[in-house]
Amino acid sequence: MPNKNFSEEILQQLEKLADKYDAMGQDLSAYLDGLLHSDYLTYWDYIRLDTLLSLQQPRTSFPDEKIFILYHQITELYFKLILNEQEQLIFGNEILSKETFLRRVRRMNRYFDHLIDSFDVMIDGMDSEQFLNFRMSLLPSSGFQSGQYRMIEIGCTDFRLLTGSEEMRREDSNESIEELYPHLYWKKGATELATGKKTLTLRQFEKKYSEEFIKRGNQVKSTNLHQLYLQHFEEDEEIREALRNLDHRVNVQWPLAHYKSAVRYLQKDPNVIKATGGTNWQKYLPPRRQFIVFFPEIWSESELQNWGTRETLG
Repeated sequence: MPNKNFSEEILQQLEKLADKYDAMGQDLSAYLDGLLHSDYLTYWDYIRLDTLLSLQQPRTSFPDEKIFILYHQITELYFKLILNEQEQLIFGNEILSKETFLRRVRRMNRYFDHLIDSFDVMIDGMDSEQFLNFRMSLLPSSGFQSGQYRMIEIGCTDFRLLTGSEEMRREDSNESIEELYPHLYWKKGATELATGKKTLTLRQFEKKYSEEFIKRGNQVKSTNLHQLYLQHFEEDEEIREALRNLDHRVNVQWPLAHYKSAVRYLQKDPNVIKATGGTNWQKYLPPRRQFIVFFPEIWSESELQNWGTRETLG
């Protein structure tokens, strides 16, 4: 076979590769042999498509249960996308620029936009009778048990601002993460309606994630998005607006979408059906009751008073 004349660009790339592998004590020719004999990458192998499409395992024969599973899996993938952006900010080692911060917060907002817009799948995309039948087979699991969503919250703001205690939320409160943890707001949403005791749903959730949540809270005490805003961007109007949008999407629009879904399937006058896992959805889901605000400094007093209403954004 005649010699091929390689372009200068290809020769330069080979030299760079040789330098790269030399620095690691590796032989470039061995890696080129491997490349020569390897198969071409396919789309379905790269994204593990067959595995992905096999992950829906309904517990009943009702067809719409598959919709329920798929939608929650899609939601968790979006949460992973959001965490990917967030973690590059809260764990970043490079000097934080306005452009980087703004770009990543806007990406988070875009992902939440998709989640909020897509929630019609849960509100109108399933047959009510099918849902009320298959949901009983899901006990005690609940969407309440999304660890990724709680990690997003912890990365967004100070631990104290995630408590249900007005006193603990105060800026001068000095409780540790460990002391604040029992008072996180969402724990009230998984108490038995009749007794006020922790549901099995909550006990399972705490057993799996409590250590991880406390660890993350301590890791980001000074680098969560709220603290990064206060340290670097407090006077920047563009960033304030991006954070307002994030706050409103996560703490008003997203829980409102869930509330509408709960009303659609569980509010059957004259009786109210309990949610799966016994979650206290009537008191837990409405944003006005939760009153969680990641960035209180960027909201006016009247906006905070109207939190969770159409007047929230002034």
